[in-house]
Amino acid sequence: MLIAADRRKMIVCCPVQTEIDNGTRNNTTTGNSTMKTFTNSLPAIVLAGIVLSLNSPALAYDQTQLKLLQENITEWNAMRQAFRQRPIDLSKANLEGANLKGADLSEANLTKADLSGAALINARLTHANMSQAYLKKANLKGADASSAWFEGANLNGAFMEEARFIKANLRDTNLRWTKLHGADLEQANLKNAVLFEADLEEANLKGANLEQAKFLYNAVLKNATVSNNTILPSGEHATRSSTLLNDARFVKEAVTEPPQFVPPVIPEPARPTDPDDLPLKSLSTVPANRPEIKDVEQWNTMRKNNPDMSVTMNEEKLGNADLKGVNLRKADLSKSDFKRANLDNANLEGASLAGVNFQRADMKQVNLKGANLERAVLDRAYMKNANLSNANLTGAVLFSADLYGANLDGANLSNASLFDANLERASLKGANLTGATLTGTNLTDAIVSPTTTVPSGQKATAGWAGRHDAKFEDR
Repeated sequence: MLIAADRRKMIVCCPVQTEIDNGTRNNTTTGNSTMKTFTNSLPAIVLAGIVLSLNSPALAYDQTQLKLLQENITEWNAMRQAFRQRPIDLSKANLEGANLKGADLSEANLTKADLSGAALINARLTHANMSQAYLKKANLKGADASSAWFEGANLNGAFMEEARFIKANLRDTNLRWTKLHGADLEQANLKNAVLFEADLEEANLKGANLEQAKFLYNAVLKNATVSNNTILPSGEHATRSSTLLNDARFVKEAVTEPPQFVPPVIPEPARPTDPDDLPLKSLSTVPANRPEIKDVEQWNTMRKNNPDMSVTMNEEKLGNADLKGVNLRKADLSKSDFKRANLDNANLEGASLAGVNFQRADMKQVNLKGANLERAVLDRAYMKNANLSNANLTGAVLFSADLYGANLDGANLSNASLFDANLERASLKGANLTGATLTGTNLTDAIVSPTTTVPSGQKATAGWAGRHDAKFEDR
C-alpha cells in the first residue's frame, strides 16, 4: 500500500512541473507572469491536484475545483486566468450560502447547482450555463451575467440590483420578489418568466422579450426603460401608450433583430464519488449473486428474468447513483436515500417509497404510478413529465420541485408542501390537495376538474382555476 501511495503521489506531482516548465518555455512574457503569480500563490499540493484535474477528462461536479472555489476566491480567479480554456464543471454542486463575491465563473457549467443564499456580488457569470440552478435569495448585486443561460432557474427573492443580464436567456425562470433595481436586461429573453412583485425600477428593458411573462402587471416598473424593440406579454411591441400605466419610460430606437439564443451543450455527466454513495447491503429477498443495482443493464435483465421476485431494499444509500432507466417496479425502498441520483425514465410503479429522500434528484419521465411516497422528500427534484397518477404523496415535501407536465391524476397530495413548486401544465384531475401548501406554486395551465379537491377541502371550480391561472376541464 505504501508503494501504491507513493506512486500516486508521483503521478500527481509530475504533471505540475511539466505544466509549469512548458508554460515557462512557450508562453509570452504576460503568460509567464500570470503563471508565476498563480503558482506562487498556491500550496504545491493544491496546485498538483488542480493541474492533474485540468489534464484529465472533465468530470461533472469536479471536487478539486469545488474545493478551491469554496476556500479561496483569489486563488480560484488566478487559476481561471492561467487556464482560461479549461472547462469548469460544477453541475449540481452544493454552493448553498457560499461566499463567491467577485468569483470568475464565466462559461462555467452550473446546471442544477444549489446557489441558494450565495453571495455572488460582482461575480463574473458571462456565458455561464445556469439552467435549472437554484438561486433563491442569492445576492447578485453588480454581477455580470451577460449572455448567460438561466432557463428554468429559480431566482425567487434574489437580490440583483445593478446586475447585467444583457442578452441573457431567462426564459421560464422564477423571478418572484426579485430585486432588479437598475439592472441591465437589454435584449434579455424573459419569455414565460414569472415576475410577481419583481422590482424592476430603473431597469433597462430595451429590446427585452417579455412574451407570455407572468404577473408583469404586479411588477414595479417605475422609470424602467422600454423601447419599440421590447416585446410585451401579449407578443406585441411596446409603444409609448402601452407603458403609461406601468410608469415605465419609452424610448424610440432603431429597429433591431432579436438575438439568437442557442442552447449550450450539456455533456453527459460522469457520476462522482460521494461519501454518501456507500456499498449496498446484502438483500435477503434477492439472489446472493445479484448484480449491483448501479449496473442498470444487468439489474434490469435480472428483473426481467425474475418478474415475480420480491425486492426489499430499506434504508439504502444511493446518493448520486446513476440509475437512469432502472426497473424498481414494486420494490420496497422505504427510507432510502436517492439524493442527487439520476432516475430519469426509471420504473418505480407501485414502489414503496415512504420517507425516501429524493432531494435534487433527476427524475424526468419517471414512472411513479401508484407509488407510496408518503412523507417523501422531493425538494428541488426535477420531475418533468413524470407519471404520478394515483400516487400517495401525503405529507410529501415538494419545495421548488419541477413537475412541469407531470401526470398527477388521482394523486393524494393532502398536507403536501408545494411551496414554490412548478406544476405548469400538470394534470391534477381527481387529485386530492386537501391541506396542501400552494404558496408560490406555479399552476399556469395546470388542469383541474370537478373531481379535484383544493386545499380548503372543497371541489375545484372554474373560478378557483382562474385565480390560479389553471385550466378547468368540466368533463
